Amino acid sequence: MPLDADPEFVHEDVYRPRHEVDLRATVRPLFSGNGDPTFLSTPDGFWRAVRTPDGPATLHVQMGAGADRGAFRIRAWGDGAEWARTSVPDLLGARDDWSGLDLSGHARLAEVRRRCFGLHLTRTGLVFSALVAAILGQKTTGRQAHHSWRYLVVRYGSAPPGPAPHGLRVTPSAQEWSLIPSWAWHRAGVQPSQSRTAIAASRVAASVDRLASLDSGDERVGAGLRSIPGVGVWTAAETTQRSHGDPDSVSVGDYNLAKEVGWALTGSPVDDDGMLELLEPWRGHRQRIVRLIGASGFRKPRFGPRITIQDHRVH
Repeated sequence: MPLDADPEFVHEDVYRPRHEVDLRATVRPLFSGNGDPTFLSTPDGFWRAVRTPDGPATLHVQMGAGADRGAFRIRAWGDGAEWARTSVPDLLGARDDWSGLDLSGHARLAEVRRRCFGLHLTRTGLVFSALVAAILGQKTTGRQAHHSWRYLVVRYGSAPPGPAPHGLRVTPSAQEWSLIPSWAWHRAGVQPSQSRTAIAASRVAASVDRLASLDSGDERVGAGLRSIPGVGVWTAAETTQRSHGDPDSVSVGDYNLAKEVGWALTGSPVDDDGMLELLEPWRGHRQRIVRLIGASGFRKPRFGPRITIQDHRVH
């Protein structure tokens, strides 16, 4: 057996980015709530279990200290270790260029960017995995989506290679997603329309993952995703934000986003059309504006009716 096929063999490297990186803020979109079985945040970095094109991998990224401050120690194990190791620059925003974003007309956003200069858009290069997570978030609350993801990955995922922390799991393969029985989707709180979409996506997973080779912002990525029955604008946007680090992707149709953007930029709520109108001056950077609003700490006033969490499980 080749040495690098040994699940205990570690691929190591040190990444020294040319830009400042706020690790926690940058990789935040990679985990699905507290208890995500694929991601563990630590005080000095993170662990991630990931299914790469070369196979499962465990990735550990750790911030340097002292003379190595600003650098990141990378360790990876498993068949996909080399792929995971070389993905780290993209995870930490190496391709994310904010230089064309003009905030001179909005002092508050400019101040947020000044304080959050290390925030970058992450890019995983794993389209199918991001798509499944987005599908589980369709027409439901974030809490329910996180529960569904956790339940299905723990039950149908696999143990990661190497010295992964207890509880970390690799996501199911496309075939394994397609074979999940209907009762398990229901037990996870997933609506039938969502499970049908996830299964349809799993059957074309190879084509979906080939979209990773296209540049961020390439219209063919969104079009390819939306060609899958059940995948619309919101799901495609949520996917490309993570898989491609798309700087202009906006989650139109989100239950809260338009209100958050409206309150943050004008002091009153707006609908999707109003949100797009507000973001239009920053076309090409609209996802960056959304991320800045999220990083600002601003929260819209909490009043009015709350969404009802529907339980679709079989009791």
